[in-house]
Amino acid sequence: MTSECATDRSTLTAAQLRREISTRNILRAGKFGHELSFSAQPNVIYCEWEGIHGNFLASSYRRIMANPLWKQRLMKSYTASRYVPRAADRKRYELECACSSDALLMNIFCYPKLLSSQPLCTLLGVEAGLTPEFGVHPSVPLTENRIDRTEIDMRLGHLLTEAKLTEGDFQRASVKLLSRYRDVEEVFDAALLPIRNGMVQSWQLIRGVLAAHASSGSFLVLCDRRRADLIDRWFDVMRAVSHCSLRSRLGILTWQELSAVAPKTVRLFLEEKYGIC
Repeated sequence: MTSECATDRSTLTAAQLRREISTRNILRAGKFGHELSFSAQPNVIYCEWEGIHGNFLASSYRRIMANPLWKQRLMKSYTASRYVPRAADRKRYELECACSSDALLMNIFCYPKLLSSQPLCTLLGVEAGLTPEFGVHPSVPLTENRIDRTEIDMRLGHLLTEAKLTEGDFQRASVKLLSRYRDVEEVFDAALLPIRNGMVQSWQLIRGVLAAHASSGSFLVLCDRRRADLIDRWFDVMRAVSHCSLRSRLGILTWQELSAVAPKTVRLFLEEKYGIC
């Protein structure tokens, strides 16, 4: 146990964390239906086999399959299907990949009675008993009375969340796009926004903050404690928020912090599959 958790205290790049998670899943994949991608560090792509899906906790997967809206989330396309042997045999999906942050999110929040746990709900700042919504499209006001319906990973009542695991960053966009958003000047000190060479860094975070402002809600980033780079990017955006009451509704939690208040079955799964201790 000590040796497995030692890496959890380290700072890893996106590639290093992806490699660790892939290695863990190659070791466990023999118990499940799966295939490996063509690459120096193969990705494990799980598939359902006799009602069991290796990328999901059994209890979480049963609840996902019983909920039409949650089940629809499983249809999100896997963009690297061309690197999988016999690519034409079947369609692959992003949430079948061992490194999928969306699958990690659903494994946790679709687990039975998880959101009845008062310690966990207190950590999240939400009331107990809520039902999560995945892949939601909050309405973020643009100029000229238009609306941006960019996707947010999960909504819990008033709380919007962005989940990351092995992704490289929070995406970038041209600075010209920033002017399309109606409330940018009200929410941010533009001089402090992370802009380099005409590109806005951490674009997903900026849109998430604007979505929380528009809905009078909260915005939470979920990421791995080992990804210090993503945590730093979040604080780069946070320091640019000039809207005081909104700033108090913004936060970050690590998967490790969530694991600490999750049921034992979830904790063990997260440690085995992701190295989240």
